Amino acid sequence: MAAKRKWSQDVTENSDAMDLKEGVFKQRSAKKIADSLKHSAESSHRRKSSPFRSAMSMLTFYINRAGDQLSDSRRRTLEKAKDELRKDFGKEPKSGK
Repeated sequence: MAAKRKWSQDVTENSDAMDLKEGVFKQRSAKKIADSLKHSAESSHRRKSSPFRSAMSMLTFYINRAGDQLSDSRRRTLEKAKDELRKDFGKEPKSGK
């Protein structure tokens, strides 16, 4: 019998908004994660909002769904990827971190 998949895994792997590169969230570099998300969002023809919002939403969704399963270092890398994404799209990084 096939392993039961969580709906959040299905959304991450089969998002209707954009196609993600396999293993994008497992990369060690925050810059590489951000660059991959930016590329996926910009090349998608199915997304409903701006490329920046689509990419940021997917990253936030992944972080929130992973919850306590993320190690502290992994969470830091993914949070840094948010700042990299903001830079890539010419947005101001969040202050106070």
